[in-house]
Amino acid sequence: MVKKLTDYPMYQQIFFAVTSAILAVVFCTIALWLWLDDNNRHLNAFATFTDIVEESLPPASASTARQAKAVDQWIARTHTRFALFTPGGKLISHPLNPPMPYPERIRPGGYFDDWAGTRFVWQFADGRVLVVQLSIDRANRPWIFICMVLAMAFAVALVSWPIVRRLTARLETLQQSVESLGNGQLSSRVIVSGNDEVARLALSYNRSASQLEKLVSAQKNMLARASHELRSPLARIQMASALLASETSPAADELRHSVAELDELVEEILTMSRLEGAEALKNRDVQRTDVTAIAAEECARSEVELDTAHVIAFTDPTLIRRMMRNLIENALKHGAQPVSVSLHPDETGHFIFTVSDRGKGIPDGEISRIFAPFYRLPQQNGAGGTGLGLALVKAVCEYHGGTVTLANIPSGGACFTVSIPLGA
Repeated sequence: MVKKLTDYPMYQQIFFAVTSAILAVVFCTIALWLWLDDNNRHLNAFATFTDIVEESLPPASASTARQAKAVDQWIARTHTRFALFTPGGKLISHPLNPPMPYPERIRPGGYFDDWAGTRFVWQFADGRVLVVQLSIDRANRPWIFICMVLAMAFAVALVSWPIVRRLTARLETLQQSVESLGNGQLSSRVIVSGNDEVARLALSYNRSASQLEKLVSAQKNMLARASHELRSPLARIQMASALLASETSPAADELRHSVAELDELVEEILTMSRLEGAEALKNRDVQRTDVTAIAAEECARSEVELDTAHVIAFTDPTLIRRMMRNLIENALKHGAQPVSVSLHPDETGHFIFTVSDRGKGIPDGEISRIFAPFYRLPQQNGAGGTGLGLALVKAVCEYHGGTVTLANIPSGGACFTVSIPLGA
């Protein structure tokens, strides 16, 4: 697939633009030089000069030695290379080093027989041919000029590279800060340097990030305070429901059930608020944990089957227990028996915890949303629960540097797979 220019990093785009402009100037300069250095404008001068030489040379009937001597005199006077040939192409003048070959084609009048304009050919009236070469080095002059222009272009490109990199490096730093902010590091800021558009963009980003951090912090504090404030009336309701323990009416049962759900919701909200954000990852508290023991306790509590190997990992045991309990209870509540649980280490240094059921599974279009807070499948409305269970599972996994995935089982049911590093 062919990449577009905008698919490359910005510093490469700018450098491409600079070098393209330089190359355009180079090619235009070379073309202009070749056009202005058109040899035709020198023809009259060379024709006049060779006409003078022709008049001073002995006639064709003179001896070869006399003609050669006359040519040598012109070479000595002008420091120019001359070669005189018979109409048949035989050299009359003395051989030169390097030799001057006979022209490939002869036509009346004077003309340059090479593109660089190094050799001028003049045919005498008697048929003899005079070849004049002003300088051997003249043939290399166009290439020298072209190489000089290209060298200058390369030098300009070389100098422009660090300038372009310095300009775009600030944009790359800003991009990294934006990505850090998107990953939950609300304290991410950019060092502002200069007073150009990039600097003003960095200032705007810092202001927006500060405002966002304040809003999120205020929201989390309010949520935590509200959850704590709910504990007192919730405790009183629990005491009142305990006094009704002897009651067997549907209203008393509903009260006890609602109180239990409310207590679970408050607990999960507090846990979620503790796990949110990058600061939680920096300050996480982990210890050597017997993960197998926790899994065995949770499976025994819910009376489900466990297939396990002995797993020791550095985790937060309370959060691991909550994660396992939520997955098992979700399978029992929304799936169908039998529910199976497995726990094993893998070769990549992770432990794999899976919970599968034999229910109807999850519609493919809902799998990507299943871990969102307070999200319920349409068929689960009214089934109870807080709607935070699977969201909390995902938060616990991310807190430990792990992942959780969901896949439907071809024979029916769903399988949740948790992968957490042993040394998290």
